[in-house]
Amino acid sequence: MSLLVVGLSHRSAPVSVLERASLSADAQLKLLQDTVAAEPAAEAAVLATCNRIELYADVDKFHAGVAELSTLLAQHSGVGLEELTPYLYVHYEDRAVHHFFSVACGLDSMVVGEGQILGQIKDSLARAQELHTAGRLLNDLFQQALRVGKRAHSETGIDRAGQSLVTFGLEQLAAGGDVRDWARGKRALVIGAGSMSSLAAATLARAGVAEVVVANRTLDRAERLAQILAEADGTDVSARAVPMESVPAELTRADVAVSCTGATGLVLTAEAVATAVEGRTGAPVAFADEDAAATEARPLPPTSVGTDENCPLDLAPAQQAAVPQAPVQQSGFSVMGEAAVAGMDAATLEQHAAWVDNATVDRRVTTRRPEADAELISALAALAAAIGRIPERRKPEPVATLVRPEPVLFLLDLAMPRDVDAAAHRFAGVRLVDIESLSEASADAPMAADVDQVRRIVADEVAAFGAAQRAAHITPTVVALRAMAADVVAGEIARLDGRLPGLDDKHRAEITQTVKRVVDKLLHAPTVRVKQLAAEPGGAGYADALRTLFDLDQETVAAVSRAEDSTEKNAENRGPA
Repeated sequence: MSLLVVGLSHRSAPVSVLERASLSADAQLKLLQDTVAAEPAAEAAVLATCNRIELYADVDKFHAGVAELSTLLAQHSGVGLEELTPYLYVHYEDRAVHHFFSVACGLDSMVVGEGQILGQIKDSLARAQELHTAGRLLNDLFQQALRVGKRAHSETGIDRAGQSLVTFGLEQLAAGGDVRDWARGKRALVIGAGSMSSLAAATLARAGVAEVVVANRTLDRAERLAQILAEADGTDVSARAVPMESVPAELTRADVAVSCTGATGLVLTAEAVATAVEGRTGAPVAFADEDAAATEARPLPPTSVGTDENCPLDLAPAQQAAVPQAPVQQSGFSVMGEAAVAGMDAATLEQHAAWVDNATVDRRVTTRRPEADAELISALAALAAAIGRIPERRKPEPVATLVRPEPVLFLLDLAMPRDVDAAAHRFAGVRLVDIESLSEASADAPMAADVDQVRRIVADEVAAFGAAQRAAHITPTVVALRAMAADVVAGEIARLDGRLPGLDDKHRAEITQTVKRVVDKLLHAPTVRVKQLAAEPGGAGYADALRTLFDLDQETVAAVSRAEDSTEKNAENRGPA
């Protein structure tokens, strides 16, 4: 097995990079085709979600494979290789299997334990099968990952640890309150009709919204989703479909909008959001931080002037901190003292050092030298550079707490790249939650105790998968060995017929069966044992040893492998489990 995965996710890259590197459906197809056409890769599959882009491949050379897959990801994502490389991670062989099984169980998701990833893995496998880029290794890997993910959800409480990205996003919109209480009676606009948008619409319907309006570029899909929502049991929601052109008008009516499309540009611009808010409130939209911006614009008090009395530095209390072994001078040259220097950065202190060094200070104590003052200030500047800033000890002036108006429009952007202009979060009356803010919020989310149990399941399944792959690797050799033995038996029986032409059929059959039993018994123990040894770590060499010991024809072994692949491909056409 030579499984290699190269990718980036919310754990390795900022959302801004993920957004730029996101792959459209066409780009994913082209990436798969170019990967299998590349020299080191024999199979390929792409797993692209809102918070990860991963390329899986069966390669014959590790270093060449990493270089080729990284280059292909950069080419098809549109992000330069030099910029993309620091955010890429690489997993190989068993580590790649462990990573993928962890992904399938939701352990690597932004919201730990979410189950949507299983559907995305299934779609990824179906895409690779349709393009015939998935062979034996990737088919086995993806099928097993689906089984591992289902096992984790059925045997543990991982579902209690996590939730769907939609649910987590709605909780963020509700600002910690109960989602049902927050959603009850609201009008919802869902933009898009894919799997994520469908889940959002269904979740909102179950939460108790009064109306769900579905907008999609293909109106038929929007109408089907609206019909499913209207006919669903356990909900009493009004659902209807509209074309994408109606989104601006519907946004003015909506209380909450969820967008998750495959668009490469913005679906809701800042201007569109502002217009919707103005249409709801009847007043021009304002920035929520206008007062804060005005406060920050007020000039700060001067930090240095050209007189000794107004110099904000007091060397006496700072001398021991900067140069502990130096004697403390009792007379300082500043009346403002330590309070005024608190909070200064190293650059400002360096300016004061230069000021003192230029003898602009009117020295009151003749025994002090300007050079000594400059040295002490330089030492203090070095200290500030090492620890950041001199601690603020003055009592801060009271600052009025700005009260943000209650939102009149809630926006949930689950798309990558984003559908909603990030500038919309600055509007008063708007609460915007997107992938970036979800990533920040999920970093502090608690993890359930069941996660440890899922990790144990993943470790066991990785070991079992590796053993099965190693055992499968030797199977064609064992089959070729038994085929060679059968040919030897057939040849000896034919030679016996030549020597004993009068042998009747009954005795010939008995002799034939006896010879076959002898050969089978001689081969049974070695072939069973070699399969067991091959399944263990480092057992890949047993297949080579078997071919060498019995002088097996490599082409015969390869023919067995091709026959098995042909059988498996017929099964693949029936689709993933």
